[in-house]
Amino acid sequence: MKPAWYEPNLCMCTPENPNTMGVCVTLTEPVNVEALRSAVERLRERFPYLYVRARVEGNNLIAVPNPLPVTVRNTWEPILLNSEAANFHMLAFKAEGNRLCAEVCHSITDGAGFLPYFKSLLYCYLSDVTGQRFDPKGFRLPGQPIPGAETGNPFADMDLDAAEAPFYQKPPIPDYYRFQASPASGGAGKFYYLRLPEAEVMRYCRDNDGSPNVLMCVLLARAIRRMDPESDKTVTCVVAVDHKAQSGNRQNYRMFVDTANVDMPVSHADYDILKACTKARGQLMLQAQPENTLYTMKTRKLGHEKMEQMPLQMCVDAVKKAIGQPRATISVSYADSRSFGPLDDYIREFYLLSEPSVTDVMCEIACVNHCFFLALSPKNRLQSLLRGVPRRAGRPRRPLRSDAFGAFPPLWRAVRRP
Repeated sequence: MKPAWYEPNLCMCTPENPNTMGVCVTLTEPVNVEALRSAVERLRERFPYLYVRARVEGNNLIAVPNPLPVTVRNTWEPILLNSEAANFHMLAFKAEGNRLCAEVCHSITDGAGFLPYFKSLLYCYLSDVTGQRFDPKGFRLPGQPIPGAETGNPFADMDLDAAEAPFYQKPPIPDYYRFQASPASGGAGKFYYLRLPEAEVMRYCRDNDGSPNVLMCVLLARAIRRMDPESDKTVTCVVAVDHKAQSGNRQNYRMFVDTANVDMPVSHADYDILKACTKARGQLMLQAQPENTLYTMKTRKLGHEKMEQMPLQMCVDAVKKAIGQPRATISVSYADSRSFGPLDDYIREFYLLSEPSVTDVMCEIACVNHCFFLALSPKNRLQSLLRGVPRRAGRPRRPLRSDAFGAFPPLWRAVRRP
Protein backbone atom coordinates (compact mmCIF):
# COMPACT_ATOMS: atom_id res chain seq x y z
CA MET A 1 0.00 0.00 0.00
CA LYS A 2 1.39 3.38 -0.99
CA PRO A 3 1.87 5.88 1.83
CA ALA A 4 -0.39 8.93 1.81
CA TRP A 5 1.15 12.29 0.96
CA TYR A 6 1.05 13.43 4.59
CA GLU A 7 2.93 10.39 5.93
CA PRO A 8 6.59 10.85 7.00
CA ASN A 9 9.07 11.14 4.14
CA LEU A 10 11.94 8.97 5.36
CA CYS A 11 14.09 9.93 2.37
CA MET A 12 14.81 13.20 4.20
CA CYS A 13 17.66 11.59 6.18
CA THR A 14 21.07 11.78 4.53
CA PRO A 15 24.69 11.85 5.78
CA GLU A 16 24.89 15.57 4.95
CA ASN A 17 21.53 16.34 6.57
CA PRO A 18 20.95 13.69 9.28
CA ASN A 19 17.63 15.27 10.28
CA THR A 20 17.77 14.13 13.89
CA MET A 21 16.06 15.96 16.74
CA GLY A 22 15.97 15.41 20.47
CA VAL A 23 14.80 16.45 23.92
CA CYS A 24 17.21 16.75 26.85
CA VAL A 25 16.11 17.19 30.47
CA THR A 26 18.01 17.51 33.76
CA LEU A 27 16.06 16.11 36.71
CA THR A 28 16.48 16.80 40.41
CA GLU A 29 17.61 13.20 41.07
CA PRO A 30 19.85 10.73 39.21
CA VAL A 31 18.10 8.83 36.42
CA ASN A 32 17.13 5.21 37.17
CA VAL A 33 17.90 3.60 33.80
CA GLU A 34 15.87 0.45 34.45
CA ALA A 35 12.81 2.47 35.43
CA LEU A 36 13.30 4.63 32.35
CA ARG A 37 13.55 1.55 30.14
CA SER A 38 10.31 0.20 31.64
CA ALA A 39 8.49 3.51 31.06
CA VAL A 40 9.68 3.65 27.44
CA GLU A 41 8.29 0.20 26.68
CA ARG A 42 5.05 0.87 28.53
CA LEU A 43 4.27 3.78 26.20
CA ARG A 44 4.62 1.64 23.07
CA GLU A 45 0.89 0.89 23.13
CA ARG A 46 -0.09 4.57 23.38
CA PHE A 47 2.43 5.92 20.82
CA PRO A 48 2.86 3.08 18.27
CA TYR A 49 3.81 5.52 15.49
CA LEU A 50 7.14 6.29 17.23
CA TYR A 51 8.16 2.64 17.70
CA VAL A 52 8.95 2.00 14.05
CA ARG A 53 11.72 1.13 11.64
CA ALA A 54 12.29 1.85 7.95
CA ARG A 55 11.52 -0.67 5.24
CA VAL A 56 11.53 -0.64 1.44
CA GLU A 57 8.16 -1.67 0.11
CA GLY A 58 7.90 -1.57 -3.66
CA ASN A 59 9.13 1.85 -4.71
CA ASN A 60 8.57 3.40 -1.31
CA LEU A 61 10.51 3.81 1.92
CA ILE A 62 7.98 3.44 4.73
CA ALA A 63 7.83 3.22 8.51
CA VAL A 64 6.62 -0.14 9.89
CA PRO A 65 6.18 -1.38 13.49
CA ASN A 66 9.41 -2.48 15.20
CA PRO A 67 8.82 -5.09 17.95
CA LEU A 68 12.41 -4.89 19.22
CA PRO A 69 12.98 -2.89 22.44
CA VAL A 70 14.03 0.73 22.17
CA THR A 71 17.61 1.19 23.35
CA VAL A 72 18.07 3.01 26.66
CA ARG A 73 21.80 3.53 27.33
CA ASN A 74 23.56 4.46 30.54
CA THR A 75 26.03 6.62 28.63
CA TRP A 76 26.06 10.01 26.95
CA GLU A 77 27.81 8.75 23.82
CA PRO A 78 25.92 9.31 20.53
CA ILE A 79 24.20 6.46 18.74
CA LEU A 80 23.33 5.83 15.10
CA LEU A 81 19.58 5.57 14.78
CA ASN A 82 18.21 2.97 12.38
CA SER A 83 21.31 0.84 13.03
CA GLU A 84 21.85 -2.49 14.74
CA ALA A 85 23.07 -0.63 17.85
CA ALA A 86 19.66 1.08 18.04
CA ASN A 87 17.73 -2.14 17.27
CA PHE A 88 16.88 -0.42 13.97
CA HIS A 89 14.59 1.99 15.79
CA MET A 90 14.34 5.65 14.81
CA LEU A 91 14.11 6.51 18.50
CA ALA A 92 16.68 6.05 21.28
CA PHE A 93 17.35 7.20 24.84
CA LYS A 94 20.46 7.88 26.86
CA ALA A 95 21.02 8.85 30.49
CA GLU A 96 23.94 9.99 32.60
CA GLY A 97 23.70 11.28 36.16
CA ASN A 98 20.62 13.50 36.43
CA ARG A 99 20.24 13.96 32.67
CA LEU A 100 18.29 11.98 30.13
CA CYS A 101 17.90 12.57 26.41
CA ALA A 102 15.61 11.24 23.69
CA GLU A 103 16.85 11.23 20.10
CA VAL A 104 14.35 10.70 17.28
CA CYS A 105 14.16 10.92 13.51
CA HIS A 106 12.91 14.40 12.62
CA SER A 107 11.27 13.01 9.47
CA ILE A 108 8.69 11.27 11.67
CA THR A 109 7.82 14.07 14.05
CA ASP A 110 8.67 17.60 15.16
CA GLY A 111 9.02 19.33 18.50
CA ALA A 112 5.28 19.99 18.86
CA GLY A 113 4.50 16.38 17.94
CA PHE A 114 7.15 14.80 20.16
CA LEU A 115 6.62 16.84 23.34
CA PRO A 116 3.33 15.08 24.32
CA TYR A 117 5.20 11.77 24.16
CA PHE A 118 8.13 13.03 26.20
CA LYS A 119 5.85 14.57 28.84
CA SER A 120 3.93 11.30 29.11
CA LEU A 121 7.22 9.42 29.41
CA LEU A 122 8.30 11.61 32.33
CA TYR A 123 4.87 11.11 33.91
CA CYS A 124 5.25 7.30 33.82
CA TYR A 125 8.90 7.39 34.88
CA LEU A 126 8.47 9.82 37.79
CA SER A 127 5.34 8.00 38.96
CA ASP A 128 7.41 4.81 39.25
CA VAL A 129 10.52 6.24 40.92
CA THR A 130 8.75 8.61 43.33
CA GLY A 131 5.67 6.57 44.15
CA GLN A 132 3.58 9.73 43.69
CA ARG A 133 0.13 9.76 42.07
CA PHE A 134 0.18 12.78 39.77
CA ASP A 135 -2.87 14.38 38.19
CA PRO A 136 -3.12 12.65 34.75
CA LYS A 137 -4.93 15.57 33.11
CA GLY A 138 -3.12 16.72 29.99
CA PHE A 139 -0.99 13.56 29.59
CA ARG A 140 -1.39 10.81 26.98
CA LEU A 141 -1.13 7.60 28.96
CA PRO A 142 -1.34 3.83 28.31
CA GLY A 143 -4.91 2.60 28.11
CA GLN A 144 -6.25 5.85 26.66
CA PRO A 145 -7.73 5.80 23.14
CA ILE A 146 -5.70 7.39 20.36
CA PRO A 147 -7.84 10.13 18.75
CA GLY A 148 -8.03 10.37 14.99
CA ALA A 149 -6.73 13.94 15.07
CA GLU A 150 -3.43 12.60 16.44
CA THR A 151 -2.73 10.13 13.63
CA GLY A 152 -4.98 11.08 10.71
CA ASN A 153 -4.61 13.63 7.93
CA PRO A 154 -4.26 16.97 9.76
CA PHE A 155 -5.39 18.84 6.65
CA ALA A 156 -8.40 16.66 5.75
CA ASP A 157 -10.86 19.54 6.16
CA MET A 158 -8.94 21.84 3.82
CA ASP A 159 -9.38 22.08 0.06
CA LEU A 160 -5.70 22.03 -0.82
CA ASP A 161 -6.32 21.60 -4.54
CA ALA A 162 -8.06 24.97 -4.67
CA ALA A 163 -5.30 26.80 -2.78
CA GLU A 164 -3.73 29.70 -4.65
CA ALA A 165 -0.31 31.25 -4.25
CA PRO A 166 -0.34 33.55 -1.20
CA PHE A 167 -0.36 37.31 -1.57
CA TYR A 168 3.13 37.58 -0.07
CA GLN A 169 6.00 35.18 -0.75
CA LYS A 170 9.40 36.34 0.43
CA PRO A 171 12.20 35.34 -1.93
CA PRO A 172 15.35 33.99 -0.27
CA ILE A 173 18.58 35.98 -0.22
CA PRO A 174 21.14 33.99 -2.27
CA ASP A 175 24.31 35.76 -1.12
CA TYR A 176 23.74 35.94 2.63
CA TYR A 177 26.29 36.10 5.45
CA ARG A 178 28.19 32.84 6.06
CA PHE A 179 30.54 32.05 8.93
CA GLN A 180 34.13 31.61 7.85
CA ALA A 181 35.60 28.23 8.74
CA SER A 182 37.76 28.45 11.82
CA PRO A 183 39.04 24.96 12.78
CA ALA A 184 41.09 26.28 15.68
CA SER A 185 37.98 27.68 17.37
CA GLY A 186 36.25 24.31 17.55
CA GLY A 187 32.56 23.98 18.29
CA ALA A 188 31.46 22.01 15.23
CA GLY A 189 28.92 19.30 15.94
CA LYS A 190 28.19 20.49 19.49
CA PHE A 191 25.29 21.98 21.37
CA TYR A 192 25.87 24.71 23.93
CA TYR A 193 23.22 25.06 26.61
CA LEU A 194 22.19 28.43 28.05
CA ARG A 195 19.57 29.41 30.63
CA LEU A 196 17.89 32.84 30.69
CA PRO A 197 15.36 34.14 33.25
CA GLU A 198 11.87 34.16 31.71
CA ALA A 199 10.89 37.43 33.42
CA GLU A 200 13.88 39.28 31.95
CA VAL A 201 13.40 37.88 28.46
CA MET A 202 9.67 38.66 28.38
CA ARG A 203 10.23 42.14 29.77
CA TYR A 204 12.80 42.68 27.04
CA CYS A 205 10.29 41.40 24.46
CA ARG A 206 7.55 43.71 25.70
CA ASP A 207 9.85 46.72 25.71
CA ASN A 208 11.07 46.01 22.19
CA ASP A 209 7.98 44.79 20.32
CA GLY A 210 9.39 41.28 20.13
CA SER A 211 8.65 37.63 20.87
CA PRO A 212 11.22 35.06 22.03
CA ASN A 213 11.94 33.73 18.52
CA VAL A 214 12.02 37.21 16.93
CA LEU A 215 14.20 38.53 19.75
CA MET A 216 16.75 35.75 19.31
CA CYS A 217 16.88 36.41 15.55
CA VAL A 218 17.65 40.06 16.20
CA LEU A 219 20.13 39.51 19.04
CA LEU A 220 22.08 36.84 17.15
CA ALA A 221 22.12 38.98 13.98
CA ARG A 222 23.41 41.97 15.93
CA ALA A 223 25.99 39.75 17.61
CA ILE A 224 27.21 38.66 14.18
CA ARG A 225 27.50 42.30 13.12
CA ARG A 226 29.60 43.08 16.18
CA MET A 227 31.72 39.99 15.61
CA ASP A 228 32.32 40.86 11.94
CA PRO A 229 31.64 44.59 11.44
CA GLU A 230 33.40 44.72 8.07
CA SER A 231 30.90 42.45 6.30
CA ASP A 232 28.20 44.10 4.19
CA LYS A 233 26.22 40.89 3.56
CA THR A 234 22.66 40.37 4.77
CA VAL A 235 22.25 38.20 7.86
CA THR A 236 19.25 35.99 7.15
CA CYS A 237 17.32 33.92 9.67
CA VAL A 238 14.79 31.12 9.12
CA VAL A 239 12.11 30.86 11.80
CA ALA A 240 10.16 27.62 12.26
CA VAL A 241 6.43 27.81 11.46
CA ASP A 242 4.15 24.96 12.63
CA HIS A 243 1.60 24.41 9.86
CA LYS A 244 -0.39 22.00 12.03
CA ALA A 245 -1.01 24.78 14.54
CA GLN A 246 -1.79 27.18 11.69
CA SER A 247 -4.49 24.77 10.50
CA GLY A 248 -5.94 24.42 14.01
CA ASN A 249 -4.73 20.85 14.63
CA ARG A 250 -2.20 20.78 17.46
CA GLN A 251 -2.59 17.09 18.27
CA ASN A 252 -1.06 15.46 15.20
CA TYR A 253 2.36 13.88 15.69
CA ARG A 254 3.72 14.34 12.16
CA MET A 255 6.38 16.78 11.08
CA PHE A 256 4.77 19.72 9.28
CA VAL A 257 7.20 22.48 10.15
CA ASP A 258 8.33 24.92 7.51
CA THR A 259 10.23 28.18 7.83
CA ALA A 260 9.73 31.90 7.29
CA ASN A 261 12.64 34.09 6.23
CA VAL A 262 13.69 37.14 8.23
CA ASP A 263 16.39 39.26 6.59
CA MET A 264 18.55 41.81 8.39
CA PRO A 265 20.69 43.76 5.90
CA VAL A 266 23.73 45.76 6.89
CA SER A 267 21.66 48.94 6.67
CA HIS A 268 19.82 47.73 9.80
CA ALA A 269 23.02 47.24 11.76
CA ASP A 270 22.72 50.55 13.60
CA TYR A 271 19.01 50.19 14.39
CA ASP A 272 18.06 49.89 18.01
CA ILE A 273 16.52 46.62 19.22
CA LEU A 274 12.97 48.01 19.11
CA LYS A 275 13.16 48.96 15.43
CA ALA A 276 14.90 45.72 14.50
CA CYS A 277 12.29 43.57 16.31
CA THR A 278 9.41 45.50 14.73
CA LYS A 279 10.81 44.96 11.25
CA ALA A 280 11.55 41.27 11.93
CA ARG A 281 8.06 40.66 13.32
CA GLY A 282 6.52 42.32 10.28
CA GLN A 283 8.41 40.01 7.93
CA LEU A 284 7.45 36.96 9.99
CA MET A 285 3.75 37.83 10.29
CA LEU A 286 3.38 38.34 6.54
CA GLN A 287 4.64 34.80 5.92
CA ALA A 288 2.87 33.01 8.79
CA GLN A 289 -0.66 33.28 7.40
CA PRO A 290 -3.30 30.54 6.83
CA GLU A 291 -3.07 31.07 3.06
CA ASN A 292 0.66 30.29 3.23
CA THR A 293 -0.11 27.02 5.06
CA LEU A 294 -2.66 26.01 2.43
CA TYR A 295 -0.29 26.69 -0.44
CA THR A 296 2.67 25.02 1.29
CA MET A 297 0.66 21.85 1.88
CA LYS A 298 -0.64 21.89 -1.68
CA THR A 299 2.95 22.11 -2.91
CA ARG A 300 3.99 19.24 -0.65
CA LYS A 301 1.11 17.09 -1.87
CA LEU A 302 1.99 17.75 -5.53
CA GLY A 303 5.64 16.97 -4.81
CA HIS A 304 4.63 13.65 -3.25
CA GLU A 305 2.60 12.73 -6.33
CA LYS A 306 5.57 13.48 -8.59
CA MET A 307 7.97 11.46 -6.45
CA GLU A 308 5.66 8.45 -6.60
CA GLN A 309 6.46 8.24 -10.31
CA MET A 310 10.21 8.19 -9.70
CA PRO A 311 12.50 5.28 -8.73
CA LEU A 312 13.39 5.26 -5.04
CA GLN A 313 17.05 6.11 -5.60
CA MET A 314 16.08 9.06 -7.77
CA CYS A 315 13.72 10.24 -5.01
CA VAL A 316 16.52 10.00 -2.46
CA ASP A 317 18.87 11.98 -4.69
CA ALA A 318 16.23 14.65 -5.37
CA VAL A 319 15.36 15.07 -1.69
CA LYS A 320 19.03 15.13 -0.73
CA LYS A 321 19.69 17.93 -3.20
CA ALA A 322 16.62 19.90 -2.12
CA ILE A 323 16.98 19.77 1.65
CA GLY A 324 20.75 19.64 1.99
CA GLN A 325 21.48 23.06 0.54
CA PRO A 326 22.55 25.83 2.97
CA ARG A 327 19.62 28.18 3.52
CA ALA A 328 20.41 30.88 6.05
CA THR A 329 22.86 32.28 8.56
CA ILE A 330 20.65 31.47 11.56
CA SER A 331 17.69 29.23 12.30
CA VAL A 332 15.42 29.71 15.31
CA SER A 333 12.73 27.35 16.57
CA TYR A 334 10.46 27.83 19.56
CA ALA A 335 8.16 24.91 20.39
CA ASP A 336 5.44 25.56 22.96
CA SER A 337 6.70 23.63 25.99
CA ARG A 338 5.76 25.98 28.85
CA SER A 339 4.79 23.56 31.63
CA PHE A 340 4.94 19.90 32.59
CA GLY A 341 2.16 20.44 35.12
CA PRO A 342 2.73 18.44 38.34
CA LEU A 343 6.16 17.33 37.07
CA ASP A 344 7.68 20.84 37.01
CA ASP A 345 9.18 20.50 40.48
CA TYR A 346 11.30 17.55 39.30
CA ILE A 347 12.83 19.41 36.32
CA ARG A 348 15.91 21.64 36.52
CA GLU A 349 16.69 22.15 32.85
CA PHE A 350 14.91 21.35 29.61
CA TYR A 351 16.25 21.68 26.06
CA LEU A 352 15.06 20.92 22.56
CA LEU A 353 17.71 19.82 20.08
CA SER A 354 17.95 19.60 16.32
CA GLU A 355 20.82 18.36 14.18
CA PRO A 356 22.69 21.35 12.72
CA SER A 357 22.95 21.17 8.96
CA VAL A 358 21.63 23.89 6.64
CA THR A 359 22.43 27.00 8.74
CA ASP A 360 25.58 28.25 10.43
CA VAL A 361 23.86 28.92 13.77
CA MET A 362 20.93 26.95 15.14
CA CYS A 363 18.95 28.12 18.17
CA GLU A 364 16.30 25.91 19.78
CA ILE A 365 14.16 27.61 22.45
CA ALA A 366 12.17 26.01 25.27
CA CYS A 367 10.55 27.52 28.36
CA VAL A 368 9.94 25.64 31.63
CA ASN A 369 9.95 26.66 35.30
CA HIS A 370 10.18 30.39 34.58
CA CYS A 371 13.35 30.00 32.53
CA PHE A 372 14.11 30.03 28.84
CA PHE A 373 16.48 27.24 27.89
CA LEU A 374 18.47 27.74 24.69
CA ALA A 375 20.39 25.09 22.79
CA LEU A 376 22.84 26.84 20.46
CA SER A 377 24.76 24.94 17.83
CA PRO A 378 27.10 27.18 15.87
CA LYS A 379 29.54 25.64 13.46
CA ASN A 380 32.33 27.69 15.01
CA ARG A 381 33.25 30.78 17.03
CA LEU A 382 30.57 30.49 19.73
CA GLN A 383 32.33 32.67 22.30
CA SER A 384 32.85 35.46 19.76
CA LEU A 385 29.15 35.27 18.94
CA LEU A 386 28.01 35.37 22.58
CA ARG A 387 30.13 38.40 23.32
CA GLY A 388 28.00 40.34 20.86
CA VAL A 389 24.68 39.61 22.66
CA PRO A 390 23.66 42.52 24.96
CA ARG A 391 23.87 41.67 28.68
CA ARG A 392 20.55 43.36 29.37
CA ALA A 393 18.89 40.56 27.39
CA GLY A 394 19.87 38.16 30.15
CA ARG A 395 22.99 36.82 28.45
CA PRO A 396 24.98 34.47 30.73
CA ARG A 397 28.74 34.80 30.96
CA ARG A 398 29.28 31.32 29.60
CA PRO A 399 27.27 28.26 28.48
CA LEU A 400 26.23 25.79 31.17
CA ARG A 401 27.84 22.93 29.23
CA SER A 402 28.34 21.54 25.74
CA ASP A 403 27.56 18.16 24.17
CA ALA A 404 28.26 16.37 20.93
CA PHE A 405 25.09 15.37 19.10
CA GLY A 406 24.51 11.97 17.49
CA ALA A 407 24.49 11.46 13.73
CA PHE A 408 21.76 9.69 11.81
CA PRO A 409 22.76 7.36 8.94
CA PRO A 410 20.91 7.50 5.63
CA LEU A 411 17.87 5.27 6.05
CA TRP A 412 17.81 3.96 2.53
CA ARG A 413 21.21 2.29 3.02
CA ALA A 414 20.27 0.56 6.26
CA VAL A 415 16.83 -0.83 5.43
CA ARG A 416 18.27 -3.97 3.83
CA ARG A 417 19.05 -5.38 7.28
CA PRO A 418 16.51 -7.55 9.11
